[in-house]
Amino acid sequence: MRVDRSFEVEVLRVNIDEMLREAMAVEGAVGVSLVDYDSGMTLGAQGGNALLDLETAGAGNTEVVRAKLRTIAALQLDDAIEDILITLSKQYHIIRPLAEDKGTRMFLYLVLDRSRANLALARLHLRRVEQALIV
Repeated sequence: MRVDRSFEVEVLRVNIDEMLREAMAVEGAVGVSLVDYDSGMTLGAQGGNALLDLETAGAGNTEVVRAKLRTIAALQLDDAIEDILITLSKQYHIIRPLAEDKGTRMFLYLVLDRSRANLALARLHLRRVEQALIV
């Protein structure tokens, strides 16, 4: 039986776009993207602006994820990254690798305006978005 891959790709694209829109619903969201950390390629993005190039940020944060994974392996920790928080003077950047059981090597990357965001609620919201994401 032949499987229509174009349909599968379209369903995946709709799911990714829907989840990224959901992530942007959190108070203070500036931009969000889904990034493949093997290639550094952005698979989808919402928001951003002239000062926030989500593709460049995704590629750069791929190195952050890889470095942390190497460190965890070197320390022989039996653990996984829940999220990585980078605090800037005006923004929060949250990197949330997708759960390994999803069989992917991707992360969600959310940028928040620090003056408008509630960090605890944003982390909870992003966790829910990740759980709903089907890839």
